[in-house]
Amino acid sequence: MSSAKRPTGPFTPVDFQLVLLRRMADHNPDLVENARHELGVSIADMREANRRWQAMLHSPRARAAASRYRSVLGEPESTQDRRIGDLDCRAVLWPVPLWPDLRFEILVAPNGVVWNEWLVRAPDAPGPKLKTLEDLTPWSCTVDEVARAFAPARPLEGTAPTRWGLAFTAPDASGERRDVAAEFTWGLLQRTGVSGRP
Repeated sequence: MSSAKRPTGPFTPVDFQLVLLRRMADHNPDLVENARHELGVSIADMREANRRWQAMLHSPRARAAASRYRSVLGEPESTQDRRIGDLDCRAVLWPVPLWPDLRFEILVAPNGVVWNEWLVRAPDAPGPKLKTLEDLTPWSCTVDEVARAFAPARPLEGTAPTRWGLAFTAPDASGERRDVAAEFTWGLLQRTGVSGRP
């Protein structure tokens, strides 16, 4: 049974990290378990945080996504104007203590709609060196890092709104190129599937 029940009150940054972990538990339960212990919370706490988050999302009085994140995570660490393709948007980033080298980023369109929300590498953090399949370990890299390292990568439809996929080819340790399908949750690598092995 768990540690003492966390009091219900304002939804906190720790609660939000539990929401991120809950979505990752299907793929990497051991990593999630370690992270949960690091936060000092129980499985019940994680379920309760997810329940409250879903209630916030689906409430008739739900805040707009950008306001919701500010209310939960506080003032952002940074904001910057960005142009992606033909779209002008604002990137808003918050630190995530569980992953010190990452930031939680939302991309906000000029009309205030959030059209992307995921984990990205912190601007001043060194990214991973992604050369071969063996470098693609769970939680080691983000969607955009994999897409850049193994271009051209083709997006795959995710199994849930917070999940993404990429298809690409990458060499294994012996230099043999393999077809890879990588799965991401909240923008962070969870697992890879490889075809074409001899």
